[in-house]
Amino acid sequence: MKILFIDPEKKNSKGKKYNRNQLFYLIYSRYFAFRRPFAFSILAALTPKNYEISVIQGGIDEIDFDKNYDLVGLTTTTVLANIAYKIADEFRSRGVTVVIGGWHASALPEEAKQYADSVVIGEADETWPQLLKDFENGKLKPFYRPECPVNLEKIPRAKNVYPRENTIGIHATRGCPNGCEFCSITNMKFRRYYRMRPVKDVIEEIRSSTNKTFSFQDASITTNHKYTKTLFKEMKPLNKKFSTMGNIHDLEDEELLKAASEAGCYTWIIGFESINQKSLDSINKKKNKVKDFSKIIKKIQDYGMAVEGSFIFGFDFDTIDIFDETDDFIRKNNLKMPYLDVLTPFPGTPIFERFKREGRILSKDWSKYDGHNYVVYQPKLMSPEILLSKTQEIEKRWHTKHRSIERITKNIRFGFNNFIEVATIELTWHLNKKGSKSQNKK
Repeated sequence: MKILFIDPEKKNSKGKKYNRNQLFYLIYSRYFAFRRPFAFSILAALTPKNYEISVIQGGIDEIDFDKNYDLVGLTTTTVLANIAYKIADEFRSRGVTVVIGGWHASALPEEAKQYADSVVIGEADETWPQLLKDFENGKLKPFYRPECPVNLEKIPRAKNVYPRENTIGIHATRGCPNGCEFCSITNMKFRRYYRMRPVKDVIEEIRSSTNKTFSFQDASITTNHKYTKTLFKEMKPLNKKFSTMGNIHDLEDEELLKAASEAGCYTWIIGFESINQKSLDSINKKKNKVKDFSKIIKKIQDYGMAVEGSFIFGFDFDTIDIFDETDDFIRKNNLKMPYLDVLTPFPGTPIFERFKREGRILSKDWSKYDGHNYVVYQPKLMSPEILLSKTQEIEKRWHTKHRSIERITKNIRFGFNNFIEVATIELTWHLNKKGSKSQNKK
């Protein structure tokens, strides 16, 4: 029996998966683990040995639709849903059974079912084995939903299914209890139940990895301080380096920061979301206190760890001043890398439902839900055009040659890992822009 797992990808403007930055990423990937989705790695571990598993991360033209597969499994986010549906249609037209899961399918299962024989809703750890049994017996159900939160003590170690890398991301916890209005976690049943894997299982998985550097893929590894400190202290002898996500309000704990630094953490990825407190309060992220941001960032940096920051523009209390204020905040706090996105109300989230009730959703073309090139809703205090242009402007501002060199230089003090990551990202940015300009001239 043969299973093909597909993680759809968009092509760049030249129609290729890689462009002029290919060399940098191929070199980089030999030393650092990318933050790949680990869903297929867990499903592979849950799949009986009589199945032969293949994985493709790419677009339609990278798939051999005439190759013999018994079952195709697709995962998809909203922005890639249309591509996933086209891939599903191609396989089904050839009589191949297709299963779809992931964030978008979990939010809109009835829509996804139009393109698949079965839809996996939410976490699949316990439903996937049952789905395979039903498939073998010719009794595949249209939908598979978990009946209770997955017990992380019972899940197997993830299996490496990506041929280009020696490792995948590690996860120690699942779920997030915060319930931010814009976050896709809110549409996944049981995802808000915060659960922790046994520390010994996480340690063994990290120890067995051949990479010296990895990333935790948890939504936030800091929710339970006691667990996190125990984990980090147990990691210290492993002599590994890692990046991880955390909540800013949890990182006031200096004991936690010390344990993280000694365990090998070199970067904290933090969802600040906004430096407008009214905006944070309005999206149920009240635990984030803007007045404390700079103080906590300095604490993290004093322990030798860099900070990457995620910011979203277009909340209901955001005025046009938010862009310059955010730019000033990033510069003054010496953030390693800012991630600057347009607010995107993904299906299934509370903010999507609210905007729909208020008549503010402008498009349901899922390919426009990328957070960078389109505004798909009506902002309150500025036009969609201003929101998009200002977001793109501030992003370009942070990748000028002057700021790129400045940021690369400043991150030397946070160690080799941070230096090489920033250098790689900046080289990628400038080579991509140069490639785009050359293409436009032609």
